[in-house]
Amino acid sequence: MPTRAFALEDGNIGSQQVITSKSVFSKDIDLTFKKKASGDIFKKEHAAAVKQAVRNILLTNFSEKPFLPRYGGNLNQFLFSLNTDFNDEEVKDRITQTIEIFEPRAVVLNVATNLNDASHEVKVTVTFRVVNSNETVTTELNLTRLR
Repeated sequence: MPTRAFALEDGNIGSQQVITSKSVFSKDIDLTFKKKASGDIFKKEHAAAVKQAVRNILLTNFSEKPFLPRYGGNLNQFLFSLNTDFNDEEVKDRITQTIEIFEPRAVVLNVATNLNDASHEVKVTVTFRVVNSNETVTTELNLTRLR
């Protein structure tokens, strides 16, 4: 077992390895606010917490979060150009950049979009990897506009 040496005075700093590890767990409250029998609310942990955070970030429009006007995915802006010039790559780039900037616990693996002109909606499927657990998670968003 290697000894821990943090200064020259401790000795053997050049000949021994320093081994450290840190386990970081993700915990968030469940945003449905359902109660347990005990009266407490449920919590999301690990990959479920990251999945909930990614959905929240992507569904947040610019200027919705106080003091952070550029926070969020602002994906609703793409809904007003569905029938004319919907740019698939622009949506994918926006999603990837938003997750990279605002959610460090997730690494985007794939973004797929499916445009449905008849119902004025875009189905977005985001596949990402949770950094600490290397678990792959897929979340689906439905972006719709009202007539």
